[in-house]
Amino acid sequence: MKFDDVAVPGGHLRIARFGEGPRLIIAAHGITASLMAWRTVADALPPGWSLIAPDLRGRGHSADVPGPYGLPRHAEDLELIAQHVGADETSVLTGHSMGAYIATLHGARRRYARVVLVDGGLPLPLPLGVDADAALEAGLGPALARLQMTYPSVEAYLDFFRAHPGFVGHWTPDVEEYVRYDADGEGLDGAVRSRAREDAVRQDGRWLRIEVETIGAALEAIESPLTLLRAPRGLLNEEVGLLPDDITATWRERLPRMRHELVEDCNHYTIIFEPRCAAVVADHLTTG
Repeated sequence: MKFDDVAVPGGHLRIARFGEGPRLIIAAHGITASLMAWRTVADALPPGWSLIAPDLRGRGHSADVPGPYGLPRHAEDLELIAQHVGADETSVLTGHSMGAYIATLHGARRRYARVVLVDGGLPLPLPLGVDADAALEAGLGPALARLQMTYPSVEAYLDFFRAHPGFVGHWTPDVEEYVRYDADGEGLDGAVRSRAREDAVRQDGRWLRIEVETIGAALEAIESPLTLLRAPRGLLNEEVGLLPDDITATWRERLPRMRHELVEDCNHYTIIFEPRCAAVVADHLTTG
C-alpha cells in the first residue's frame, strides 16, 4: 500500500494505492468510513490490478479538507482523483454504501469498463412523514453516536467496534487495522475520537435522503456496464438489508441492463470485510 495526496478545492485528499498492477479500480468508501475499508477487497484482487481509494473529505486523513460537503462535491473530487492516477475506459469504478452513491454520480459523467455498486447506489425515498434528519438518526444510529464520543484509549475504541452487531463474530485483522486508522487524537491522556467529522456525515446523509431524483437520474445516465451487489442483512446485522427487496426490484425493472447479485450470508459491513464476501466483490470488479 502506498499513500499519495491529490489536490482538490480546499486542500489535499489522501489516497492509497493497493497493488502494483496497471489495471485500475477507483473505490469510494462509506459515510463514516475511510480508505482502509477496501483493504480486504484489494487483497482479493488477481495480479495485474491496483485499487485506488481516497479518504473522502471530512474523513480519515482528509478530515481537515473543508466543506461544503454533499455527494456532488465528493463526485467532483473523485474525478480529480481519476485524472491524477490516469484512469481511463479500461478502469473500473466502485463504491460501498454512501460511496456507491458517489460512484453513481461520478459514473454518470465518465465512461468506465464497469461500475460496481456495493450495497448502495439505489435511491431511498423518505418514508411518509419522516424528515431527512430523523431518517439519518434512525439509519446510522451507533455510527453517529461514535462520532460524538471520546474514548479513553485506542483499545476502548476497538472494544466499541468489537461489540457492534455488524462485526460480532466477524472480527479480522483488516477490521482492526481499519479501526486503528480511524482513531485520532491520542494525546498525553491517551484519549481518541473518530477522524470522521460529524458535520460532514450529517450533510452528506441529508443530501442522500433528499436528492433521490438526482440519484435516480444519475443511475439512468450511466453508460458503462453496471452491477449491483447487495447484502441480505443490514448495518446492525438485521434481517432487512440497506437496500430492501421492493426498491431493488423497482430499479431492476427500470434498468434491465443492470446485473444484480445478492451476496449470501453477508451484512452491510461484512460484504467488504469478510474474506469470502470480499472475494465475490473482487471477482465482479475484475471480470466483465
